[in-house]
Amino acid sequence: MGNKAIRRMTIEAFLAWQASQSERYELVDGEPVAMAGAKPRHDRVTGNAFSEIRRQLRSVGSPCDAFTADIGIRTTVGNVRRPDLSVLCPPFDEESTTADAPRLIVEVLSESTERVDRLIKLDEYKAIDALDCIVVIDPTRVDVGFWFRDAGRVWHSANFQEMEAAIDMPALGLSVTVSSLYERVQVTPHSRLRLVWEDDPA
Repeated sequence: MGNKAIRRMTIEAFLAWQASQSERYELVDGEPVAMAGAKPRHDRVTGNAFSEIRRQLRSVGSPCDAFTADIGIRTTVGNVRRPDLSVLCPPFDEESTTADAPRLIVEVLSESTERVDRLIKLDEYKAIDALDCIVVIDPTRVDVGFWFRDAGRVWHSANFQEMEAAIDMPALGLSVTVSSLYERVQVTPHSRLRLVWEDDPA
């Protein structure tokens, strides 16, 4: 007798199940996947990005706001991802634990999820119509990948490896310096031996 087919969760079933869990999960291909724990440098970079982006949004009087990984992002393939930071703009449901129209997503890499973050998640995020920008930060060295849409909604990419550089996101009224992301984080200089973004097309 063959193995029974695995019953995959719908998003609605997953969210109902997640509500009773003490840990955070993503929904990937119909199955819950536990989120990996964060090291201090990962948490510091995430906190830096969150505080700087929220501060800038409020300083320009934007109705948009920054949210943590507690808010799941529904992707077009039916997954629920939990980026380290997302920016949502009205209208959105204040009672919902997920969103499907983020304007900005920030992922901070970790050793256990780096390949998934840079390749699989990136493609899922790019397929979200409302999304303007994606920022992917390596917490171990000064290395920030940046993807952004032009006026024709075509994706382009850039890479920042200098503390003095600024990541401009005019669609959201943001200009985030690389140094603000790495504040109080011990990092090594970027090495030409590990250009993780160069082989990744926009």
